[in-house]
Amino acid sequence: MHRPPTAHHSLDPEALRGRLPEGPGVYLFKDESGEILYVGKAKNLKKRVLSYFRPPSELPYKTGLMMSRARGLDTILTGTETEAFILESTLVKKHLPRYNVVLRDDKAYPCLRLDVKDPYPRLTIVRRIKKDGAKYFGPFSSAQDVRKTLKLINRIFQLRKCRSREIPKRSRPCLNEQLNRCLGVCVREVSRETYGEVVEQVRLFLEGRNHELMKQLEKKMSQAASELRFEEAARIRDQIKAVQHVIQGQHVVSSKLEDQDVIGLEERDGAFQLVIFFVRKGYLSGTRDYLIRDREASRSEVMEAFLKQYYPAEQFIPGRILISEEIADLPSLRDWISHLAGRRVLIERPMRGEKVRLIEMARRNAANLLENLKGSEQGEIMERVAELLRLERPPRSVEGLDISNIQGEMAVGAVVSFVDGLPNRSGYRNYKIKTVVGVDDYGMMSELVSRRLKKGGLPDLLLVDGGRGHLRAVERAVRNSGLAETPSLAAIAKGEGDQPDRIYVPGRKNPLSIRPDDPVLHLFMRIRDEAHRRAISYHRKLRAGRSMESSLDAVPGVGPKRKRALLAHFGDMESLGKASVRELAEVEGISTTLAAEIIRVLKGPSGKEDGPSGHIEHHRG
Repeated sequence: MHRPPTAHHSLDPEALRGRLPEGPGVYLFKDESGEILYVGKAKNLKKRVLSYFRPPSELPYKTGLMMSRARGLDTILTGTETEAFILESTLVKKHLPRYNVVLRDDKAYPCLRLDVKDPYPRLTIVRRIKKDGAKYFGPFSSAQDVRKTLKLINRIFQLRKCRSREIPKRSRPCLNEQLNRCLGVCVREVSRETYGEVVEQVRLFLEGRNHELMKQLEKKMSQAASELRFEEAARIRDQIKAVQHVIQGQHVVSSKLEDQDVIGLEERDGAFQLVIFFVRKGYLSGTRDYLIRDREASRSEVMEAFLKQYYPAEQFIPGRILISEEIADLPSLRDWISHLAGRRVLIERPMRGEKVRLIEMARRNAANLLENLKGSEQGEIMERVAELLRLERPPRSVEGLDISNIQGEMAVGAVVSFVDGLPNRSGYRNYKIKTVVGVDDYGMMSELVSRRLKKGGLPDLLLVDGGRGHLRAVERAVRNSGLAETPSLAAIAKGEGDQPDRIYVPGRKNPLSIRPDDPVLHLFMRIRDEAHRRAISYHRKLRAGRSMESSLDAVPGVGPKRKRALLAHFGDMESLGKASVRELAEVEGISTTLAAEIIRVLKGPSGKEDGPSGHIEHHRG
């Protein structure tokens, strides 16, 4: 057991030398406000902590930065080094310290869950692994992969397919039972032993133990044939063929039929890409990748932090883990992960032979992911948008909308376009609000959306700057448009005080539950801010034009006729304001002297265009 933390307000090394314990434990460096900067574990707290008090030139760059900000220290004694590992992992996950390498896996990888406590379990797709006694298989690299695997299992094996947790009672068998793809537990008595045999077959298949599964199926087929149950023997024969087809498609990567995790790492510009190969019984059964951004970290530090944070959450830890980087405290880490697995686990950095080939293969995949990082990140974010907003597919195009006005006057709207998460400036549009009088944000937003819908070429998603009221106004405008196909809708509202921004979707009263660091929230904030910038920019441009037009009225000799001639020649006040004396004099009725006077009045004494002043802007956001 660990003891309560001991606070050390002074970082005087001599004072610490007399107070620090020499047992195993965890230490926490803090800044002057008490925020935790770094969490570390030590076999000997006194020796480890004092090693930080060296000249900055002798410390790693990142450690030197941390120590320059450190003003306090807490230590927590533990009974064993294993307990120190566990506590360090818990504290890093809880506090996300600035100078720890933190594994932030935003991707919730899908898995298959089989509740073996249920007498007649079924397979379900889940995105979170819980310690609930069920069997979890995966993770799969994508939702498409897990659905493909589930479809294959449902075709080969006779597990029940009904979606309900409880077994429904039917008077007539379903189609799956008629096709011999289900034992039909909903219409007849099936013993737990018989159903358990099917569960065991599925488990062997998902664990990659297909050769063992083949032997079981061949034995059952021979037995059925010898007992003249030819229909059952034929069904098992078809199962064997299907499993053989799967085996042929698998890639043998190791001559040793053992379970291994192979972890390769590559780094570029502070982005560390890790790739894990799951090798089960010599076959490559799947992969998973993680991206860690930390410009001050070393490859060794990232690999060590990854192992510490990844394996405590895993249900299955193989007997061997191959890594591409050296780790300083490997024996202690190996003992701790062995403790997690409940058996001996070997962790090694191979230097030759077949294992090096596996490591290099993982590293090449990591390097390739770094090459395609920008595009893949955007794709993952759009998939996350679809999941969060419950859309049928990831939205490729998103348009953000905002309005701007001065107490209801000169109201304008702006639309910005993003494609695959990136700005598409050819899709930006400005609108003058024409039908709404006074301060009526909802009415202005409704008009903006209605006019945008009439333009055609609609995006997959419209993102409104505002809250529930603005979203409802947009919903009404979309319903009234009469269009058969309309974009999906969402709204983003500024958070109050220190609260994060909120995302609203139709049909839901409360905002979505979303973390402040979620990439979807950051994308929506970027789109909202771009629409906001565009609306204000357009609004100020119109105000400047109106101010210049008013100034033009003050020029002696410029009446309505000459004013119309000037605007007809230059098109707008902005172009007119940039014209030279010679260009102005080209307009009929404008002499060189009058042209010079026009420029003097429009640009003022400073030589710059006079802009509006003394106004209070009113805009969304």
